Amino acid sequence: MGPRHRADCKPSFAEEKRLEEQGYRFIAGIDEVGRGPLAGPLVAAAVILPLKPDIPWLGLVRDSKQLTPERRGFLFPLISEAAIGIGIGIVPPEAIDSHGMSRATRMAMCSAVERLPCPPDFLLIDHVRLTELDLPQKSITKGDSLCLSIACASIVAKVTRDRIMVSLDAEYPGYGFASHKGYATREHLLNLKQLGACPIHRRCFAIVSECVR
Repeated sequence: MGPRHRADCKPSFAEEKRLEEQGYRFIAGIDEVGRGPLAGPLVAAAVILPLKPDIPWLGLVRDSKQLTPERRGFLFPLISEAAIGIGIGIVPPEAIDSHGMSRATRMAMCSAVERLPCPPDFLLIDHVRLTELDLPQKSITKGDSLCLSIACASIVAKVTRDRIMVSLDAEYPGYGFASHKGYATREHLLNLKQLGACPIHRRCFAIVSECVR
């Protein structure tokens, strides 16, 4: 594994600086979370950071998967305060079932871009290309580990989705959504088999469709 893909990889502002030199000003980093869970929505975030960020805590930003919940919770309000703009896109489970995961991912990302308070002039996207949007863009493999704007978007999306799953735990008790956030943990699979699928479970997963009553 190369040094750019180590678990401690620190995302940089290199992509944003390069685009600034080309005249772009509002560069949105975009990422999504929630492709793998058996339940709950898919959530995407778009984050526009200032191009000359004098922000000491930016050195703590990593791909959200590399951070503890406590560190994500610490960074979330800091990102929200420092960002020029943040947009959130949410695709519910029934739309994931209807459209499939690939299209649902693009739907969430497009929605996040459309909800930005100021229109972006360039998109930096983790792994995906959004052909639906007529905007200059770049798809970056492992972008959440390499690009600071995308990493910030991954944190915003993750914290937002986790909070949604905690609230859904109160609406659909017994499944443990507040702890496992809808992922296929041993606890979740056991409760799913005992209780059957609830409305926020994704029927596109065979293990869920088998538990529909």
